[in-house]
Amino acid sequence: MSYSFYDLIGLFFIYSVLGWILETSVAAVKKKKFVNRGFFNGPVCTLYGTAAILMAVFLGELKNSILFLFLGCMILATITEWLAGHALCRMGHGKWWDYSGKRWNMDGYICLEYSVLWGILGVLSMKYLNDFFTEVLHLIPIVPRKITLLVLLALFLVDGLGSYAIMHHLTKKMPAILAMNDQIDAFTKRLGVRIYRHLERRVEKAYPNVQHETQTAAKPEVFAQGCSFYKLVLLFFIGAFLGDLVETVFCRITAGVWMSRSSVVWGPFSIVWGLAISLATWFLYNYRERSDGFLFFFGTFLGGAYEYLCSVFTELVFGQVFWDYSEIPFNLGGRINLLYCFFWGIAAVVWLKKLYPFVSGLIEKIPANAGKIVTWVLIVFMICNVVVSAMALERYSEREYGVPAEHTWQQFMDEHYDDQKMNRIYPNAASTGDKTVTDQ
Repeated sequence: MSYSFYDLIGLFFIYSVLGWILETSVAAVKKKKFVNRGFFNGPVCTLYGTAAILMAVFLGELKNSILFLFLGCMILATITEWLAGHALCRMGHGKWWDYSGKRWNMDGYICLEYSVLWGILGVLSMKYLNDFFTEVLHLIPIVPRKITLLVLLALFLVDGLGSYAIMHHLTKKMPAILAMNDQIDAFTKRLGVRIYRHLERRVEKAYPNVQHETQTAAKPEVFAQGCSFYKLVLLFFIGAFLGDLVETVFCRITAGVWMSRSSVVWGPFSIVWGLAISLATWFLYNYRERSDGFLFFFGTFLGGAYEYLCSVFTELVFGQVFWDYSEIPFNLGGRINLLYCFFWGIAAVVWLKKLYPFVSGLIEKIPANAGKIVTWVLIVFMICNVVVSAMALERYSEREYGVPAEHTWQQFMDEHYDDQKMNRIYPNAASTGDKTVTDQ
């Protein structure tokens, strides 16, 4: 089932409220009193809503396979929870939940017990609850439904700004947001919640084990020290270039031909590899000293999940399938296969144990001012590159179906990126009826 923008907003709020009810009910049973478990003033727990939407968008084609649906929901929700835990830790300088006392946990942010629970809840939502809630939403006339959802979305954004302002003591600079948050807080009082003006005290009561972490300030004279923004950007470009090179050589060895493996029209860059390198570094940076087995295990699962999501995303957004593993054993919908998932695990070990320390050292030797200028020039270049590539691919597909060049951008693409050039950049392009399949 495909969901509209408003369906997704509705599902986000439904699951956020249900998650809030579940969390606060469990906390009330344990503490013998009502405790709001959400970061926001309103009765929402956005982790549940976010996880549910990601499942609905990316895992729809797994609904007919309970096992793969369970594994997909478990992995996707666990990654979401892990990222949310780190994000809240940085925003509030502490852990908002801690699973350190449970077996098979990872730094207290995630654990196997709750990951399995996420998988079960995900299967229930995908198989039964999403369709039910969508039908309920559609019982409301379309205009009132859209207006209501947009109003809820606006209140949610205001609530988020207000909560962030309180956490960082910025309320004096945002009086309008403060006033609106007072109104949201008044609504929440009916449920026994009073959070807004005592948010920090509420956090201490709800999460008595909060651990305040001291962050070591980066030395100003060292460019891109640690796992910083500038380093991740430069790692993206290095990974994109090396990934394209590796795939080109791999095709030469396995298929006996040289062919372009680039994702974009300007230069030898593989977007999937670039993002993989930078994201893997960000995700696993704090665990780079762990054992090879640990890195291989998480690299295998994270790499497989990442490749699957990239495949679904590109198909949804561009109408393109950039790779197809249907001919390889142990594949999942042609999007991923077990062998290449193992390759992701091996790549994680090699990268973090062997290559990253060397590459990181070279990046940090770049003069700070020059490094920042080069980084931003590369960012602008890649944004333009991706935009032009998307337009060229769109026009490439239009020409295949005989769509005339009526607009200026279409004429420009026909002149500079004709079929001959596109075939050279994407040599394995083939029609599948309603979309173009490009084996990248």
